[in-house]
Amino acid sequence: QVQLQESGPGLVKPSQTLSLTCTVSGGSITADYYYWSWIRLPPGKELEWMGAIGYSGNTYYSPSLKSRTSISRDTSKNQFTLQLSSVTPEDTAVYYCARDRAIVIHTTTQGSWGQGTQVTVSS
Repeated sequence: QVQLQESGPGLVKPSQTLSLTCTVSGGSITADYYYWSWIRLPPGKELEWMGAIGYSGNTYYSPSLKSRTSISRDTSKNQFTLQLSSVTPEDTAVYYCARDRAIVIHTTTQGSWGQGTQVTVSS
């Protein structure tokens, strides 16, 4: 069974770049027809799909975040990463990585998820 684990700093200063890594076990990030997503849940708001990287390495981004988001992968480590630039306090959220056969994940019942990691943007 696939397992995903997010890691990264819990506190980021405004204007800096947020970087998170998702380490995957029990399944390869190059396995056919799977997409590996980043999703966040800001306090008091709804889940927001941020973007994904596919089994072939193609990337897909939410239009609202595309200008600040980059997703990449390291197949030798079976990891994929999120970088979100120019962060503000509005980017404070619990960040999740997840896997599904769909590119976009809409609900927590869709796919396999990591436990999530809290990121706070504050000076």
